[in-house]
Amino acid sequence: MGECGGGGEYRCWEELLPDALGLVFRNLPLREVLTVVPRVCKSWSRVVAGPYCWQEIDIEEWRQQQGKPEQLVRMVEMLVARSCGSCRRISVSGLPGDPLFSFIGDHARALRTLEIPRSEISDAAVESVAPRLPNVTFLDISSCTKIGARALEAFGKNCKSLVGLRRVMHPTDVAGKACQREEARAIACTMPRLRHLEMGYMVIATDAVLDILARCRDLRFLDLRGCWAVDDKFLQERHPGLRVLGPGVDDCFENSYLEECSDYSDDSSIYSWELMEDDDDDYYAVGSDDEAIWDDGQGLENLEVRFYGGGFSESYAGFDWPPSP
Repeated sequence: MGECGGGGEYRCWEELLPDALGLVFRNLPLREVLTVVPRVCKSWSRVVAGPYCWQEIDIEEWRQQQGKPEQLVRMVEMLVARSCGSCRRISVSGLPGDPLFSFIGDHARALRTLEIPRSEISDAAVESVAPRLPNVTFLDISSCTKIGARALEAFGKNCKSLVGLRRVMHPTDVAGKACQREEARAIACTMPRLRHLEMGYMVIATDAVLDILARCRDLRFLDLRGCWAVDDKFLQERHPGLRVLGPGVDDCFENSYLEECSDYSDDSSIYSWELMEDDDDDYYAVGSDDEAIWDDGQGLENLEVRFYGGGFSESYAGFDWPPSP
């Protein structure tokens, strides 16, 4: 670290305020934050173990590199607990069940952005957890196939400041499914402040969209890719100031999804590494140099992940949409 003499030749990084160190560490990959930074010194280890690095928890990249639900549960629980209730954003796909979603509701009540696409959560769980998330302004529940109008209504009634919703489905999610008009109705009746709405591939018709537009008067952007029963020209005539994407799809999302959008690898050893256990000591021992914390022997050359990305930020002035997958 160097000595901090009067000449100021070296900077005393270990003496920086924890908040400042946390801002620096957030720019590092998750692997390095959890396995490299704590080895440097005790003060850095304390920063990683505290809430300073975890006001925004984005582990989507790590999530795509491993496929064990138990690892995901341990990681989310550890990082949310370390945030000490100060977490403002969580981005992770594929929550394996209601208990982890409930854990987030109990320990991350300051959340403003919640991105949990392809999660196995239920209507009943959402009705129970939503009242604990009153500050959420952007919500991504794309391809959460076990929830419907009840969950959307619960989010709308409890998240009063919600201005962005992403409810994008995949064609295989809605194959053979009846009209999702009730979901559209729940959005229209409970989310009047929406400015950004993505409803790709939902089974809805023009009248359902008109109902939303009649009640969500602040809406500026609407993604209707794959909503084949919607007359987009009629919408544009009725609402010339609204930016509409779709229903035509100018990409290979439908044709290549099954080949290119697998969340899980057949090889469970890809980037598999043991999470550190919280310790009562100030300094966290993370094992010897010989410990296989991270399996670098497996590459990701053959793994390509495509999904609707482009998370929401309060600094977004134009509510621009993500690029086509």
